[in-house]
Amino acid sequence: MITNKKHIINYFNSGIRDTKDFKIGIEHEKFLFDQNKNKRADYKTILKMFNALSEFGWKPIMEKQNIIGLQKEGKNITLEPGNQIELSGDKLNNIHEACAESQDYLFELKQVTKKIGLKIVSAGFDPISALSEVPNNPKQRYEVMTRDMPNGGSLSLDMMYRTCGTQLNLDYNSEEDFIKKFKIINSLVPISIALFANSSIVEKKNSGYMSYRSKVWQETSRGGLPEVFFDNMNFEKYADFAINFPLLFIQNDKEYLSGANYTFSDFMNGKIQEINNKLPTEDDLATHLSTIFTENRLKKYIELRSMDTCGWDCLCAGPAFNTGILYGNLDETFELISKWDKNKIINAYLEAPKKGFNTELMGKDLLYWSSLLLNLSKKGLESRDILNKSGENETKFLNHLEKLIHNKTTSADHMINKFSKDENLTELYDK
Repeated sequence: MITNKKHIINYFNSGIRDTKDFKIGIEHEKFLFDQNKNKRADYKTILKMFNALSEFGWKPIMEKQNIIGLQKEGKNITLEPGNQIELSGDKLNNIHEACAESQDYLFELKQVTKKIGLKIVSAGFDPISALSEVPNNPKQRYEVMTRDMPNGGSLSLDMMYRTCGTQLNLDYNSEEDFIKKFKIINSLVPISIALFANSSIVEKKNSGYMSYRSKVWQETSRGGLPEVFFDNMNFEKYADFAINFPLLFIQNDKEYLSGANYTFSDFMNGKIQEINNKLPTEDDLATHLSTIFTENRLKKYIELRSMDTCGWDCLCAGPAFNTGILYGNLDETFELISKWDKNKIINAYLEAPKKGFNTELMGKDLLYWSSLLLNLSKKGLESRDILNKSGENETKFLNHLEKLIHNKTTSADHMINKFSKDENLTELYDK
């Protein structure tokens, strides 16, 4: 049972790994559309797709009588609120392995979507559908979330039903290592938003944002970039943060109840009458930590959550960029960001969704910082020197970002230019 802060600190400590055992986990979401109607795939169509994927060895994940995802070996395909699908990848050793996993998944997905008339959209925000047009599914927790989330953030339902992101999960070898990594990734959120911006089109129009997804997440309940995250956040401080954070829902047997009136502290102190004052287990703690929707968060590993979903050609660029910095060049990057003012970082964070590379941070624009950090990442990947069968190291996955910075144009710019010419919806679909 989790009954005091020490239990939570021990939970975070149990995530400590030797550096030689560090893993990389990538999660990425995609939109699915009926190619004939230009409408988001409904749950009935998703079930057809899941059934077709079983030919590749995927097994169903059930909730009561409903299929809500698939699993194969260390990977899961999960169903998001508006039937976006997310691959939660296995814990792998390097970017070569992680990228190969994504390409295998793409191969399977393409076979299946073609067969049942679906098209994939790789964007951070649904470029076509109004919120009222997005279908839902019978996954139970989403019913509670749909009801409660708008109370704490005006765009919470847009986040649930119309956004897709890429997430990277990385390890730490000590509490001190976590403190450094967490300070870095929170400082780099504005750069991450600008560099991976890929959600400019909203409801078939130019939204005026480079990353509308990031704007939405800033107006989402339980989200954002808390100021406390910049104060050398250690395990105890994060435990305090989690303890005082409101509950989103409470699992009671196989039912989901609203947690709107309670914090995790109430749960730990046996004050939730709806569940007969029972105390939280480690599973309940894990669930709570996964419903803190900040730009970055801590579980038994660190989750980086500020990247828009990217096309298949650049899917590995974000993970490679951050791996080079955090696994390959931590100290040099920490020295750089430790000179930055947290209020200026937060201001840049608020401006980056609209201004992209033109956002100012510490007297320079984000294009300048992106270029500098790319070099630090490249140096880090070179020092890791992990080669594939062709003798190439992980720096090959930075090629997309090198071109982007050289040309000063993001995926969002490309989408605006392509779509604005004739507003042809086919330009929004993956080729």
